Amino acid sequence: MQPPSNPSPAVIGVVGPTGSGKTALAIAMARRLDTEIISADSMQFYRGMEIGTAAPTGGEQAAAKHHFVSFIDPDQAMSASDFERLARQEIARINAEGKPAIVCGGSGLYVSAVVEGLFPGPARSESVRAKLKQEAEEQGNEAMMARLRAVDPEYAALLSSGNDLVRIVRALEVYELTGQPFSRLHAEHRAAAEPLDAVLLGLDWPREALYERINRRLDAMIGSGWVEEVQALIDLGYGEHIERLKALGFREIAAYLRGEQSLDDAIEAAKMHHRRYAKRQLSWFRNVLNVHWLAVDAETSTDALAERALDRLYAERPGAWPGRSSD
Repeated sequence: MQPPSNPSPAVIGVVGPTGSGKTALAIAMARRLDTEIISADSMQFYRGMEIGTAAPTGGEQAAAKHHFVSFIDPDQAMSASDFERLARQEIARINAEGKPAIVCGGSGLYVSAVVEGLFPGPARSESVRAKLKQEAEEQGNEAMMARLRAVDPEYAALLSSGNDLVRIVRALEVYELTGQPFSRLHAEHRAAAEPLDAVLLGLDWPREALYERINRRLDAMIGSGWVEEVQALIDLGYGEHIERLKALGFREIAAYLRGEQSLDDAIEAAKMHHRRYAKRQLSWFRNVLNVHWLAVDAETSTDALAERALDRLYAERPGAWPGRSSD
């Protein structure tokens, strides 16, 4: 397939919980679209943690170019704002070649930083947000979009769809809290970037099937040398940084290596924390970002899923990918 022509989005997001198969789908799509992948997994940034973070393997990185995988040491900081700046530089370069960039990861804040831009606006108000969402249910998304156009036509014009309720509600919330249009506050805070044109695709597994995948993956990590990986990090003096990073599983295995619990207990605790993290990830992506969910189960092949993903992209951007039909 040829690289997409306009009006392709700047970013295609592949998001979802840990263990859902994001890397495989991102690679399959990158190969079909002849493009590159921006990793938005905040733990995969760090060298020496490849096994425990399920970082793309050498073979996977050879299949599709990845950025921001194993590129800093565990004692180095990488804030969401740092990542926003670096990732957007790569995205701009990829876009300049006529291609969309694929942003792949489960770290919701880092995905949001790239796609939305970090905006130092007022803290969210649960009461105002709940009221706006209730009004949207009663009046419909178009009515909310019309209200946004009335108070902030500049920001409303940036939205690609009147169905982008997450952004509509946030802009109206900011207006109610401050009395100022969202776009004006953006202009006053030049450090904050404008949202990118993005289509986000999420992998939606049945809950129990996802948890089983997580459990099996952690068992495979142990078999691949995860305990030895954590020991090597400790030997290099990164023990305290593992604690600071709150890396799932690394802390539990470090506790085992200190003799504070058995390996079996460490593994079970790591599995539990990964399952809980998956639940939090799903909550973030469902409530904060506008994600188009793709149902997937154990019978779904990566190739079939990639074709479904491209069909969904075509539905969102008709004409962007030559040779595809909406029929």
